[in-house]
Amino acid sequence: MNEIETDEQARALVLEYQLDALPEKVWRALSIPAFRERWLPEQALAEAEALSAVPGEEVRYRLREDSPPFLESVVIFQIRPNAGGTELRIVHRLVDAGAKARPASAANSNRPALMRAA
Repeated sequence: MNEIETDEQARALVLEYQLDALPEKVWRALSIPAFRERWLPEQALAEAEALSAVPGEEVRYRLREDSPPFLESVVIFQIRPNAGGTELRIVHRLVDAGAKARPASAANSNRPALMRAA
């Protein structure tokens, strides 16, 4: 595993739920805009259409915050059948390049002093 993968994993929020509904019903709630609008309004989406979808298994949406700095993220909804219901896995990952954390430099960082040319 390299440093980039570790950084990506650290920026992802993963939630898992066990639902009593059948996978087909959960899929409709995720993929049909009229049903999705009830819990994920179109104003929260950066694009009205899904980025990608594997019917009955996974759908991805790009989200955008409604306040500055207007960060963008991707949320992935994955569904799998389980005993009598559905396992819903939600992966929310920040993708905005400007949101990467920059290390703070301390005043006593022991870096060499830079001189300015006149």
